[in-house]
Amino acid sequence: MSWNDPNASSEAKRYDNPIPSRELILSTINEHGEVTHQKLAQIFGIEDPDQFDALGNRLKAMARDGQVNREGRPYRYRAVTKQDIVTGQISAHPKGFGFVLLDDMPDLFLHEKQMRWVFNGDTVAAVGTSTDNRGRTEGRIVDVVERRQNNFIGTLVRDEEGYCVDLGSPNNHQPITVTDDNVQALNAKQGAPVKVDIIDWPNQHEFGTGKITELLSDDNDRELIIETTLLNYDIPSDFSEAALKQADDYKEPTDKDLKGRTDLRHLPLVTIDGEDARDFDDAVFAEKRAGGNYRVLVAIADVSSYVTPNSPLDQDAYERGTSVYFPHRVIPMLPEVLSNGLCSLNPDLDRLCMVADIKISRAGKITGYEFYPGVMHSQARLTYNQVNAYFDDPKDNSVPESLTGNKNVKKSIDTLHQLYGLLLKKREERHAMEFETVETYIKFNEKGGIDAILPRTRGDSQKLIEECMLLANTCAANFALKHELPVLYRNHDKPDGEKSMRIHEYAKNFGLPFPEENPTQADYQRIIEATKDRPDAISIHSMLLRSMMQANYSPDNIGHFGLAYDEYSHFTSPIRRYPDLMLHRAIKAHVTNSKQPVMDFSLEGAGTQTSDTERRAEKASRYVESWLKCHYMKDHVGEEFNGVVTSVTSFGLFVTLSDLYIDGLVHISNVGDDYFVYDEHQQQLIGKDKGTLFGLGDLVKIQVAGVNMDLLQIDFDLKAKLQASEMNQTQKDKPKKPAAKKSGGRGRGRSKKS
Repeated sequence: MSWNDPNASSEAKRYDNPIPSRELILSTINEHGEVTHQKLAQIFGIEDPDQFDALGNRLKAMARDGQVNREGRPYRYRAVTKQDIVTGQISAHPKGFGFVLLDDMPDLFLHEKQMRWVFNGDTVAAVGTSTDNRGRTEGRIVDVVERRQNNFIGTLVRDEEGYCVDLGSPNNHQPITVTDDNVQALNAKQGAPVKVDIIDWPNQHEFGTGKITELLSDDNDRELIIETTLLNYDIPSDFSEAALKQADDYKEPTDKDLKGRTDLRHLPLVTIDGEDARDFDDAVFAEKRAGGNYRVLVAIADVSSYVTPNSPLDQDAYERGTSVYFPHRVIPMLPEVLSNGLCSLNPDLDRLCMVADIKISRAGKITGYEFYPGVMHSQARLTYNQVNAYFDDPKDNSVPESLTGNKNVKKSIDTLHQLYGLLLKKREERHAMEFETVETYIKFNEKGGIDAILPRTRGDSQKLIEECMLLANTCAANFALKHELPVLYRNHDKPDGEKSMRIHEYAKNFGLPFPEENPTQADYQRIIEATKDRPDAISIHSMLLRSMMQANYSPDNIGHFGLAYDEYSHFTSPIRRYPDLMLHRAIKAHVTNSKQPVMDFSLEGAGTQTSDTERRAEKASRYVESWLKCHYMKDHVGEEFNGVVTSVTSFGLFVTLSDLYIDGLVHISNVGDDYFVYDEHQQQLIGKDKGTLFGLGDLVKIQVAGVNMDLLQIDFDLKAKLQASEMNQTQKDKPKKPAAKKSGGRGRGRSKKS
């Protein structure tokens, strides 16, 4: 042995043919900065092949444990420093592995062993250790910085070692042990849903321990899944006592409250919302002006008069960031006494509002606007269906008297409909995107089960209100920019190069040009227009939509790519979105010559918080909807349905059922008796032996093979291809293409993307 190792004796006791200890290796690497396996062996004078291999295995283990970094080919090793440590949030996968989500670099992959001491959503300090054969950077957790939650909902189970609470996805890798005494004290039964508080957190050697604090009823699965989701996604559902007291102390507006406000109570402002809406935060009015011009008023509930800066109500609203919408329940941003009461523009009541008063030319161009606080008195609560029925037939009996019997309301609605036609033309001129997608809603029966999943139709009334809201939002953004107000803008960046290239290749299916980088709205609109009348339009447009970047909130305006606006903000929903409330405060302070409010948070912090809470709400809503659909499909295993291929991957086809709008996977092993390869550019699976071809928009018949509630995955077996999309013809009918990527196998062979 030609090295001076302070741990030589312990190494000699453990190994017949000892090698340098980890401590010596680390100090040697620190001395040399960066070394290869070969160089390190030379430094230590290791010539024996067995010792050389043992040194290599120790280096791999040290990389796995986060003591050294391993990079390049041949591998170069260097010591991990504080600069290598990153902080991110845990995203747990139901199969046991996970990721550390990072903002400005690729996420770190965590093996099951690393996941043993963390839960989904925990914030951790971690280091990247090595790169696996799939190109992922593997990580090692150094420390848990913050636990996202300390109580969970799960199912009480018992095995030979005692009781524990099994958690649902995505924390199903973390059972929490509980004592016999705790179970007996509550008379908890095996299989019962329970709420459990953490006593001791898990580590890499032991599961966490906890205490059951509440027995939950399993009579209604859909209520239980929402309670579980609220905990798992750390969504606040209870308001503080101080916030509730503040909300309850407010009364109906008095003359004192109306002082200094523009009185709009004589105008026929109305609300138009869905049938199931309970909070009405926007009202509209339009009139013709001289020369064929228009005046539009968009009146929004003046939430800022009640939710004062840094007050208990404001603190709760900021923490929530947004209301969260589940298929049958809403977790509001504000207490209902406000959201459904004083801040709801209910008919026949005086309500405080902030007004966007907009002038529009007969060509549909905005010629001027002003903002001011007002007081209004809604003359009708109308629904989309009622207004659509009126547009179709003004004498329809389903149209309420509050519209047809009030000539001023009727005149305003007629004017709004005319104006909508102009605004639609302007939308087309700027190439704002209008994707053909299907939004669904779940109809429940009296027992809480799913009765039907139905598509939401969008008639002229929905689109009219949408255009009015866009008008107000763009004017508000322009006003904020002009006066340099401390607000958040709603930004939507253009697609990145990788996504643009994917659409570039895909657009060749339609013989349409699409740039490899820096696409414009017109480039997208060209494909949208060319495909909107096709039977597979929804599949095509869904792919286009997936190529877009995510919108976010920021104090720096970059514009909105999808809507084709140079500046855009959110002004129209302060009841349910915190950025709108911030914008209201800033505009009101400016137009009333008041001091801008000084907040407890920074603008940058608010941009991050509101973007994060929006993502959190979206993920939670999607999770509950997916769970409900999977739960529903458990009763339909073995049944056959027609569906459309909506996504193609190297491992199979995703199919959306035509009548239920539920998605499932046909694994490549169940596609058919052929050797399939995946053509990523054309988004197709191609059978090499028989020329069978599957792609977006194909109509197929499937059988429900199984439902995995932990993974929220529905598996389909393909029974028949009913109709090929126009662009997915057999190989005989198509010109030859470059060789596709090998991705599959014959019969039940596994898919592997090359």
